[in-house]
Amino acid sequence: MDWFSRLTDLFVTTGWTAWPLLALSVLSVTLALERTMFWLATNSRAGRRRFSRVLEMLRSLGPEGAAPKLVEESGIYARFAGDLCAMVGRSASDERFLVAVSHELVERYRPAVERFSQTLSTIITAAPMLGILGTVTGIIRSFQLLGGATSVTDPAAVAGGVAEALFSTAFGLVVALVTLFPYVWTRSESDRCLGRLEALCAAAHAGAPRAGDQG
Repeated sequence: MDWFSRLTDLFVTTGWTAWPLLALSVLSVTLALERTMFWLATNSRAGRRRFSRVLEMLRSLGPEGAAPKLVEESGIYARFAGDLCAMVGRSASDERFLVAVSHELVERYRPAVERFSQTLSTIITAAPMLGILGTVTGIIRSFQLLGGATSVTDPAAVAGGVAEALFSTAFGLVVALVTLFPYVWTRSESDRCLGRLEALCAAAHAGAPRAGDQG
């Protein structure tokens, strides 16, 4: 348990900013794990095969023919395609309306695709700022000791404030770095997903009946 006592001493030395930074680190890891599980299921090899099947259904069968078969598929791409087929079926005779409802549906799905991205981005920004704030308060505490009425005979008293300043900055940077890499990866996965949703829209438009085709 020697490592645990060292970790506890390090946490205490960091000062008051250690608590909000610890909360941010726990939140960051939790959200990153949730997004990792979601994107591994959505954009894995099996997920890409599901997307390809949905896309092929829309291309070969059109929205009306694909709609009954999409019920057998799972995942965000199948749900999106099912909603898209329903909307295209109600507006197939108007090309401009087709484009408008497709954009509307993509925006409706965007919050689910980009879920927690803003939170992770905020943690990346807030963690170093909290660390810098801890640095400032630690340095202030050291200067208060040096500028006090009584002379400082124990260098450890001043070193405590300096250690608080340095550890606080390091803790904040570590939290930001731990959050940065999952954030960049999840952003790239969400951009890829949105691109595939647009591809489904294009396939549905191509297979939708036009007003001139009726009759």
